[in-house]
Amino acid sequence: MSLSKEILIKNVITPVGELILGSLGSELCLCDWRYRKQRTQIDQRLQKIAMANYKEGETVVIEQAEKELNEFFNEKRQKFTVPLLLLGSEFQKSVWQQLLKIPYGETVSYLALSKALGNEKAIRAVAAANGANALSILVPCHRVIGASGDLVGYAGGVAAKKKLLMLEGALQNGQTSLFG
Repeated sequence: MSLSKEILIKNVITPVGELILGSLGSELCLCDWRYRKQRTQIDQRLQKIAMANYKEGETVVIEQAEKELNEFFNEKRQKFTVPLLLLGSEFQKSVWQQLLKIPYGETVSYLALSKALGNEKAIRAVAAANGANALSILVPCHRVIGASGDLVGYAGGVAAKKKLLMLEGALQNGQTSLFG
C-alpha cells in the first residue's frame, strides 16, 4: 500500500533500551521499544490509523522528544511537553489519557487504573490498552504495577520498567512506594 503521508522515524539509544521515535506532522506518534513482542502489530496499527507509511528521517518534534528524553534520563525533567498524537481506539485513548494523569514518581495498580476509568471489571481490557501504548515513557505505562506491588508486564521488559521507576524514585530497595 502506497500512501502519500509519512511517519518519519528515528532509532534512539537510551540508558534503558533502544526506542523508535516517530512523528506525523508536528506531533509525536511513536516512542516505543524497538525490540518488543508486539512491534509489528503496533507499527501496523499506527500506519493504518494515520494512513501513512514509515520513512526514516528527522523532524523538529523528534529532536524535541530526543532532547526531553535525555533530560528525563539525566533527572532534569519530570514532565514532557512534546506534542503527542495518540493513535488507537477510543477506549485505548481513554486509558492513555488516564496514564498521563499518573504523577512522576508514583505508581498505580491496574485495578486502580480501571476504577479511575469507571469500570473495575475492565481490568484486562485496560491492561491490554496499557500494553498497546506506542508512546512509552511519555505516556507513562511503566507506572502501572500489579495489585500486589509487583512489577508485571512491560513492553520494554521488567528490567527497563524497574530502571524507570528507580529513576523516578518510585522504588526504594526494589519495592514500590505506592500501592494503588
